[in-house]
Amino acid sequence: MHVDLHPKYSGNKQARQASKLISACVHCGFCLETCPTYLATRDERDGPRGRIYLIKQLLEQGEASAQTHTHLDRCLSCRSCETTCPSGMEYGQLLDIGRGMMEQQAPRPLPIRGFRWLLRHLLTQRQLLRAGLRLGQAFRPLLPTVLKSQIPTYRPATAVPDARHTRTMLLLEGCVQQAATPKTNAATRRVLDRLGITAHAAARAGCCGAVNYHLGAHEDGLADMRRNIDAWWPFIEKGAEAIISTATGCGSMLAEYGRLLADDPHYAHKAKRVSELNRDIGQVLLHEDLGKLTGSRPAGRVAVQTPCSLQHGLKLPGLISDLLVKAGFELVETRDTHLCCGSAGTYSILQAGMSQTLRTKKLAALCVNDPDVIATGNVGCQLHLEGAAAVPVVHWIELLDPDSTSG
Repeated sequence: MHVDLHPKYSGNKQARQASKLISACVHCGFCLETCPTYLATRDERDGPRGRIYLIKQLLEQGEASAQTHTHLDRCLSCRSCETTCPSGMEYGQLLDIGRGMMEQQAPRPLPIRGFRWLLRHLLTQRQLLRAGLRLGQAFRPLLPTVLKSQIPTYRPATAVPDARHTRTMLLLEGCVQQAATPKTNAATRRVLDRLGITAHAAARAGCCGAVNYHLGAHEDGLADMRRNIDAWWPFIEKGAEAIISTATGCGSMLAEYGRLLADDPHYAHKAKRVSELNRDIGQVLLHEDLGKLTGSRPAGRVAVQTPCSLQHGLKLPGLISDLLVKAGFELVETRDTHLCCGSAGTYSILQAGMSQTLRTKKLAALCVNDPDVIATGNVGCQLHLEGAAAVPVVHWIELLDPDSTSG
């Protein structure tokens, strides 16, 4: 697909990169039948090909309407289309560029801008988010059903080991996860401790940058990345084996640090190193002796929900299933494993109707064989699914926790 770039973008590096990305699209439409939003609306503009045309129109005409916002916003960024695409179209990169340009070329009404600003700052400031969650949890019984399902139940922090081992890794605790589901990081520390690995959490590290960057606030997202690199670098210099994440959405963002900061003379080398050290906790455990994890609780029949960020972002679709089978759990067959659950970061808040439609479909596919528990690898998916699930939804690391009674 050829783009005749508008003269106003002739010196714009992002626009030129978008044109290059678009050129990989061959109009085939294979992506449409794997796009959750297109399947829901059957509107070409709600599919990858239609959105590519909308961004192409922006690049060629130098302007776009609010309708372009509507259809770009409706995209989940699940990247299922990338897995399907026969020509290697890097749609996720293009979407981020298009969204960033749209924030400049077609500013949203002030109330919407204000809400999105508030959402970004609430979700990326861990202490502020924790306080907001506690307030919502206190009044949860009084809230309407729609709002009640958006607020997770209270989960107290649990004990973590204080032993120090020769092997060390950095743990990205995350913003939403540490505030809403602290059991996940605690279970991770206990699992790694049993395997002779100490997990350090750098005090100054925070949000991975995904919330800001994917909402079009690119400079704020890049600032998040630089802050994390500064926090981690002393540990990296001391020989940390890996930077591990237990939220696959964060892990897929860390994988992009090297690319996104490649032109930053002060951070390019360090960002590349961070991406090289990036590991999902499952990638670490797959090469360890899981026999050391005695005491794991029986889970019954487990349905695995593979997050899009793991499946299409990190391209590790079988990781959770392989690990749980290796650890001796009984898995049940599910359907439509490639389709998004509808969480997608802030999507469940900003596109609540579509998000709930996709969640209903996903839960039906996950529960087709009556599992006792649903195991996922991303905090957003966990919270979103448990808001309507008839069975418990957990992060899979909790199933391996050798001290589950404390969690």
